[in-house]
Amino acid sequence: MKSLKKKRRIQVIAVAVVALAASTVLIGYGMQDGINFFRSPSQVMAEPPAPNETFRIGGLVEEGSLQRGQGELIRFRVTDGGATVPVVFGGVLPDLFGEKQGMVGTGKYINGVFEASEILAKHDETYMPKEVVDALKEQGVYQAPES
Repeated sequence: MKSLKKKRRIQVIAVAVVALAASTVLIGYGMQDGINFFRSPSQVMAEPPAPNETFRIGGLVEEGSLQRGQGELIRFRVTDGGATVPVVFGGVLPDLFGEKQGMVGTGKYINGVFEASEILAKHDETYMPKEVVDALKEQGVYQAPES
């Protein structure tokens, strides 16, 4: 009788381990598209990501680089003071988007151009995303907002 209980316990534990492993694999597979790593322009230029990799890039919109094309196509360059990456975006920019302003974009780096699918801009006079501040501090070009 004890051996039957022991077999049942082993079977239950084995099924639980298999179910846990399967659920972990499914969760990981489902989240792989939802995880976007942040990179500064210097990191992108030093080690360009694969064309199929979606990531976030952040920095300041370079002064004099904003070009609005025909339709919704917009071109500009984002910089962290150490490197500059050209960006193309085919959508509506946030109201507060502008030159010399902080931004974070999500997209892919294809043929030397970051093709953004989403652009986020700062939301008030002093806000800048933490990742952008850290990247600018690394380059030595960060200036704290005046109070």
